[in-house]
Order: sequence, then structure tokens, then C-alpha cells
Amino acid sequence: MTRQIAILHGWGDTSASFRKLERFLAAEGYDITRIWLGDYISTDDDVRIEDVARRMQAVIREKQDAGELGLHFDLIGHSTAGLVMREWAVRYYPDGQNCPVRRMLMLAPANFGSRLATVGNSFIGRATKGALNGFQTGREMLNALELGSPYQRSLVTRDLLDPGGANTGPYGPGGIWPFVITGSRGYRTISRRLVNEDGSDGTVRVPAANLNTAGITVDFTENIDIPEVRAWGSRTGGMVLPFAVLPDRDHTQIKYPGDPSGAVDEVSNRLGALILEALACETADEHQQIAARWRDVSEETAALAADTGRRRGLFRSRAPLAQEIHRYLQVVTRVRDDQGEPVNDYFIEFFSPDARSDASLLRFQNDVLDHVHVNKLDPSVRCFYIDRDDLMARFYRQRAGGKGDRQLAASIVAANPGRNIRYFDKEVQGARGYLLLHSDSEPERAALGARRLHRNATHFIDIIIPRKALNRVFRLGR
Repeated sequence: MTRQIAILHGWGDTSASFRKLERFLAAEGYDITRIWLGDYISTDDDVRIEDVARRMQAVIREKQDAGELGLHFDLIGHSTAGLVMREWAVRYYPDGQNCPVRRMLMLAPANFGSRLATVGNSFIGRATKGALNGFQTGREMLNALELGSPYQRSLVTRDLLDPGGANTGPYGPGGIWPFVITGSRGYRTISRRLVNEDGSDGTVRVPAANLNTAGITVDFTENIDIPEVRAWGSRTGGMVLPFAVLPDRDHTQIKYPGDPSGAVDEVSNRLGALILEALACETADEHQQIAARWRDVSEETAALAADTGRRRGLFRSRAPLAQEIHRYLQVVTRVRDDQGEPVNDYFIEFFSPDARSDASLLRFQNDVLDHVHVNKLDPSVRCFYIDRDDLMARFYRQRAGGKGDRQLAASIVAANPGRNIRYFDKEVQGARGYLLLHSDSEPERAALGARRLHRNATHFIDIIIPRKALNRVFRLGR
């Protein structure tokens, strides 16, 4: 094929690791002389994602002006490159019009962070990964990759979501067509198993890769019993972005569609077929048809968790454990007071509104909530990692007496900043009201609208709480 393709690597990587992908595409009929491999600095501490995107635009223009790069080409990126591609797209083609790229394929992109970014930015990361680079590991890049980072929030509100309502973005029928493929298999080598996390490819969580996201603002300012909930608008015009989860690929293997994955050919060959399907997409309608087919692929992967026989039969060597391929979701909360100041010391309680004790809260903490991360740059942000399969199978279960916990709600408790200031009101430390987020009943879930938590997705929740001064803060007297 004569269509040109540019391929971008991730953090700590180089273009050399994509020679296999280049050969795979050549074997499928693509002209290898028309495949470009990009390189960028990712492990020097002073380089930000925005810097790479700006330089990327300059290089593209230079190549186009020289007649080496066509006016239209496809773009493939791995891991951190997903953020670079999105930054480039929204910065230079905010409405998607006149963009030289129509098909944008992301392989295991860290769109909503990676738990390993904190390790890379730690002393251990600098002593190991940075030993050959003047003890630099790419501080600015890793800050952007940290779970719940300010950069991710800035980017998502520019290209995918609009907290103020609904606005345009770079993705849509007349703009760029994104595709995301990720794995849910952790690393299998002994040296790397320690970093594995259920529901991830060893480096990036499945919901952190998915571009189909949502956001709401929960405002307790006027009523601490019934908060106002404002849905964030979509910048994709309601378009569903194709997203496929594969059971046999880890973060490295996702780059090598021609390599066997340890599964039978039916499974191992699927990565290559999906890549070719994305690159062959010709219309916006076809893009949405692919989104529906890839959703079925993801559900097939999820179904393996409950089918031990089929799961073992599809793998030639060790099959993944059921827990490894559970469906997860992320919830990223940010709390501000009604004057716009961050609130860092707070606790989000997840519980069943039907519960008559704290038992449901404890069961959620023990059985469903796998991890909570407090962002280092903005401690008012938390990232909650929730096992959606365990929510359905273990949280929603019958209690003694026949009445079950069938709904999931959340509320907030915030520590007062001092002896003169209270959050919410003078007597109450936390909100009296709560927000219903999920149910074991599909009709009830659908009725939740923007509040509903979706499998394999990241959700942003901005919370605004009232700040009250006690009477003694100011008095008038004679």
C-alpha cells in the first residue's frame, strides 16, 4: 500500500523497537519505504509532552515542505506516545479539521496514567533506569504520567470533555478517528512480575488506556443533603471510540503483532488483524462499526474470567488467572472549596445506601477497591482503582434476612482546615448527602445517566464543598 505511516515510541524507548511492526506491515502489503519511525527524548528531566508535540509539528511541516511526507498519513503510537499524539492533535487541530492524520492508532496508551510513573520518579527509578542518563528519568514526562496528574486533566478537558457543557474537539466524523488496542496480561518474566497489577498489561491499566471517558461536577455549595450534579459535555459529538482489550498481550508484546503470544493462533493473531482493520478504515460509519466489533472483542476477553476451561484451552503455556482479566474502572476525584481552593485532606466513602451498618463500606474497601493513589503534585486529587467484576459478584450479594446491597453510592468527609473554619457547616464534618453511582440492575444503571460508572473506563469527578467561618472569625460590637 502507498499510504504513509508514522510510528512513535513510548517513555524510555526508541524507534528501534518498532522494526518488527514495520516488517509486519510490509508483509501485509505496506510499502516499507513509506513508513516513518519517530524518535523523541523521553528520559531527560526538562522535556515535557508539550515540548515533544511542538517539535513534532515542526518536523512534520519540514518533511511536508520538502515533499518527503505527504499531506495525509496514518499515526501509530505506543504507551506515552498516546499523550504526545493527543497533545499534538488538540494543539494544532483543535476541531480536527485539516489535520494530516485521519487514522490515529494507539497501542496500550497511558491516556490516564500509569501506576509505575511514581516508581520511575522515585529514588529507585533514578538509581536504576536513570543510571545511564545522568540519573535523569524524564521527571516532567513522569509527572504527566502519574495517576490523576494535572496534565491529564488539562488534556482531557481540551480534547475529550468540556466541564462547561458541550464543545468541539479533534475527534469526530469529520475529524480524527482514534483507535485503541490494549492488553490485560501482565509480564511473565520473573524480573518483571513484581510490577504486575490485575486488570493491566503490567504497565498501563485497561481503563487508563480507554479514551471513552466521562466527567461530572458535584456541588455541595447550596445543599449538603442533595448536591447539584453537572455533567461534562463530550467533545467527540457522542462518537464511541474503538477500544479492544486482548487477553494475551502485555505492554511490550502489544508492539509485536507478528510474534506468538503464548496463546493459540485464534487469539495470538487477533492483534495483527485489529491493527490492519483500523488502518483500513475509510469512513466515519465504518469507524463506528469497528467500535461495536471491538467492544465485542473486549467482552469476549472479560468472559474468559468466568470460563476456566476455555481460558486454559486458549493458551499453550500458563493461562492468565481469572483476576488478571477482570474488568476494572478508575475514578479520579478532585476536591475544591467554594472559593476555588484545593482541599487535600478528605476521604471518599463508597457504600450501599441500603446498608444498616458500616459493613458495606468495609466490604467495598476489602473486596472491590484495589488501590488508591494521591497525586504528588496535587494532593486534592485521588485515583481510585475499582474491580468492577468483584463489585458485581462480591459486593452485590445477599445479606442475612434476604435483603441485599444492590446499589453503590459515595459520599465525602473532609478534615476541617483549623479551629476557625469548617467545611459543610458548623456542626457537620462531612456531607449528609451522597451520590448514587452504580447498581446491579441495568435499568437502574441506565437511569443514572452521567453519574453511572462504566467498565473499562476512567471517570472524573470534581467535588465542590462549602467553606464556613465560625462566628468568632469576625464580630461587630459597641
